Amino acid sequence: MENKKNNGLGAYSAWFVCIVAIFTTCLITANIVAVKLIRVCGLVVPAGIVIFPLSYVFGDVLTEVYGYRRARQVIWLGFFCNLITVAAIWAAQVLPPAPFWDAQVSYERILGYTPRLLAASFAAYLAGEFVNAFVLAKMKIATRGRWLWTRTIGSTIAGQALDSAVFMTIAFTGAIPPGAMASAIITQWLLKSAYETAVTPFTYWIVGFLKRREGVDVYDHATRFNPLLFAG
Repeated sequence: MENKKNNGLGAYSAWFVCIVAIFTTCLITANIVAVKLIRVCGLVVPAGIVIFPLSYVFGDVLTEVYGYRRARQVIWLGFFCNLITVAAIWAAQVLPPAPFWDAQVSYERILGYTPRLLAASFAAYLAGEFVNAFVLAKMKIATRGRWLWTRTIGSTIAGQALDSAVFMTIAFTGAIPPGAMASAIITQWLLKSAYETAVTPFTYWIVGFLKRREGVDVYDHATRFNPLLFAG
């Protein structure tokens, strides 16, 4: 296997495209189903928790195999795909309904987003995903590529903590008591981190498969970690 020390991947492979598609699908689906609240082990959480942690799993795979630069591109791609989805849902909401269509109120209740919740969701996504990718890339160098589980779990703990904190702070400051907010942040953080830990064997399998199939194992020694870059 070629052990690449830079981010110089050439053409995008079919496997890379598949991982990107799964990552983006998990992200968009989680944001749509998150409107429903569910009870898990006596705790009330958004239904998005069922699939959103998978975006972190595939984010880990992207960074571990293809490097931070490719992961950064995919994070921004996911952001813009989600933005398009939200814009389309909003446009459908404000367009006048057909006279015989009586589900406008239901549509607005289920798919409508307030500007504050949208800002919270987008900010939390970018903060959490970029921290997740950064921590994993740095830990890979520090561990010399050993102990994959330490960086997949460690990066998720950091990324999910920031994701939960940013979202809850922006979305609910002034709306719920600080104690309840702290409890909700910790609950979501622990559940998402436990999810990542539980699927570690799957992460190991897919990372190993891609490294063998692609002949790629990127180490970000010379990478610029500025999250605002896209092609750089």
